[in-house]
Amino acid sequence: MKFQVFSKLTVLAALFAIMACGGGQSDKSNTDESLTGEIKIDGSSTVYPITEAVAEEFRAEHPGVRVTVGFSGTGGGFKKFGRGEIDINNASRPIKELEEKTCKENNIQFHGITVAYDGLAIVVSKENTWLESITVAELKMIWEPGAQEKIKKWSQVRAGWPDVEFNLYGAGVASGTYDYFTEVIVGESGSSRGDYTASEDDNVLVQGVAGDKNALGFFGLAYYEENKDKLRLIPVDNGKGAVTPTAETVMSGEYAPLSRPVFIYVTKTATQGPEVAAFINFYLSNAAVLVKDVGYIALPGKMYEEETAKFEQFLNAQ
Repeated sequence: MKFQVFSKLTVLAALFAIMACGGGQSDKSNTDESLTGEIKIDGSSTVYPITEAVAEEFRAEHPGVRVTVGFSGTGGGFKKFGRGEIDINNASRPIKELEEKTCKENNIQFHGITVAYDGLAIVVSKENTWLESITVAELKMIWEPGAQEKIKKWSQVRAGWPDVEFNLYGAGVASGTYDYFTEVIVGESGSSRGDYTASEDDNVLVQGVAGDKNALGFFGLAYYEENKDKLRLIPVDNGKGAVTPTAETVMSGEYAPLSRPVFIYVTKTATQGPEVAAFINFYLSNAAVLVKDVGYIALPGKMYEEETAKFEQFLNAQ
């Protein structure tokens, strides 16, 4: 499968172009101006392109509903979510116990929905022509907290690699991508060396790695697909041989441990408004197509139907 991906800005331009040509999921005959209100969404920059694509289609069908989508990171979004400041949080990891506790303290009931799969890409600059693959153990050696100020050269990681210092780029600490990466690579969520270039904006990381021949970075696979003209994707060996992330290896779990589901979370209070309930149902009805359009991996089989049924149960629960 070949991905077709767009940046956070070009997702919008592409969707406008689709609708201008009469394509997409919506047309004027389906426009319903009777539904009104506002939906506030924040959270993961990884999930942002999916939700923004869905939101754009939803706005076309329901122009009376104002949908805003931000990306302050999964953790940043959950802080707002737990205070009742937003209706939906995009999340590239499951909600944490402390975040769940905050919701409970503020009487916020919520429901999590799996919307797609994503893989974490390990990338280098096109100028790096020697790094062919990397093991999970080597990634841990590079990224664990004890490596700071100690492991600084490629040659310290594997014999035969260049005796030059590397520069690291990765997701910021408020990002679910950071939490996931540190959990499966380092062994403890939120634990890593601190001397790396961090950003919640994946495009910043792309530019940083692309311009640095001694850089090593990680971020969502979709952002590599968008920028593969200036980056090289590095296969990862978990002890069973080096595997390159693709739609097939991510969905099958072969690209372990850097394959993951991604989510949206919605509050019970928000779903009492018909616009939010309509948005969630629209999301699940159209995700299989739109997820692929923006470079992610759709859920297999009838999982979207199952997620819809679970959401209906949540709506009807007392």
